[in-house]
Amino acid sequence: MNTFNKILSRVTLVLGVTFMSAFQLHADDWKEIMYADPTIFVENGKYYLTGTRNQEPQGFAILESTDLEHWTVPDGSFLQLILRKGDRTYGEKGFWAPQYFKDKRTYYFTYTANEQTVIASSKSVFGPFRQKEVKPIDASAKNIDSFLFKDDDGKYYLYHVRFNKGNYLWVAEFDIKKGSIKPETLKQCMDCTEPWEKTPNYKSAPVMEGPTVMKWDGVYYLFYSANHFMNIDYSVGYATASSPFGPWKKHPNSPIIHRSLVGENGSGHGDVFKGLDGKYYYVYHVHRSDSTVSPRKTRIVPLILKKGNDGIYNITVDKEHVIKPMWK
Repeated sequence: MNTFNKILSRVTLVLGVTFMSAFQLHADDWKEIMYADPTIFVENGKYYLTGTRNQEPQGFAILESTDLEHWTVPDGSFLQLILRKGDRTYGEKGFWAPQYFKDKRTYYFTYTANEQTVIASSKSVFGPFRQKEVKPIDASAKNIDSFLFKDDDGKYYLYHVRFNKGNYLWVAEFDIKKGSIKPETLKQCMDCTEPWEKTPNYKSAPVMEGPTVMKWDGVYYLFYSANHFMNIDYSVGYATASSPFGPWKKHPNSPIIHRSLVGENGSGHGDVFKGLDGKYYYVYHVHRSDSTVSPRKTRIVPLILKKGNDGIYNITVDKEHVIKPMWK
């Protein structure tokens, strides 16, 4: 090799190493999203993600995306809070399981704090979400994991979890002007009855939580998680009904999200949303690793809906296309 070729070879090597280093630095800018109990709100060509952080400052932060894979902080800062502890909001600790809900021109935000469900509002998707009167939705008993649903007739329903030697799903008609349930309508949705809902891999009382309700072609679909969240078998199933109060029939396809399907432990507690592509997705969390639960990682998976002969959708997941969203 002559002198010129030697110099050229060395320059090429140096440039290649420099390029790879720069590429690696750029790739390292992206970090895994660590929101538990996540939810995604879709509006104006963008996705907005929030969830349980379990960090100071207490409250809920927001990320935005156009492709579900790459997420950024909307205002360009490191942390943009849409609801903050003490800012005309109820709760001192345990800020969990949020949900966006838009009705007309008002954005509502339901969440758990102090093991109570709470509702706040704002005129912007970015908040700040606050309360006119700082209080929980129903102070008569502990209740968590709220999901607000509006039916075609204009009535509102609050799905949530109550405790009675375990966690169980309940529903009540909701007065959105007063921000409270109609207690005379309160009804338990279902019991823990299926083997997948209570596996022996982590000993606990029965757990059914994380409700989401969709209505497709006149049928109500109740998605929920079962097992303790520290159980590797934490997973998602669904039930159907012809009324928002049930009775609910558990679908034999359940669970539709489980470690045997999506490949990661503790897969559950999320929300259903319709993507910009017109497809439905489920956003959920998984355990940090095979040996560690927290901080839990956020995942997104496409749903496949195929109507059966009985008019009910058989719901499965596109397990080959699980999204692992990143942010910077």
